[in-house]
Amino acid sequence: MFSPKKVKHRKWHKSAGTSGQIATRTKSVSFGSFGLKAITGSWVTSRQIEAARRVLVRYIRKGGKIWIRIFPDKPVTIKGAETPMGKGKGSVDHYVIDVKPGAVLLEIDGLEESVARQALHMASFKLPVICRVIKK
Repeated sequence: MFSPKKVKHRKWHKSAGTSGQIATRTKSVSFGSFGLKAITGSWVTSRQIEAARRVLVRYIRKGGKIWIRIFPDKPVTIKGAETPMGKGKGSVDHYVIDVKPGAVLLEIDGLEESVARQALHMASFKLPVICRVIKK
């Protein structure tokens, strides 16, 4: 699974979120021929990215190449069950990325259009955002 090797700050403030804003940097397909574009915004965990990657790898077998355009670097902390209030912030449990609408999440190349579209469509079921398959 994806997680940062080293971080400047171990625990982050829980921000209001940027899921309502529209993506400005990763709007278009850059590396492959087909991409998976987010229509809605949400937090995507490293487990969900790994599940989508596994679906793509199994579907395309040995042909094609995959690019993952997102990386979870935001730590999410969780306190233990039945822990009383106070006593500080909980420990880091997992990492997420705040995906904005319009961001390209995955890219694929080296396959026929029908196979690539089907593979990306299957991978979109593993993600918590509504996605659309786009062409370069």
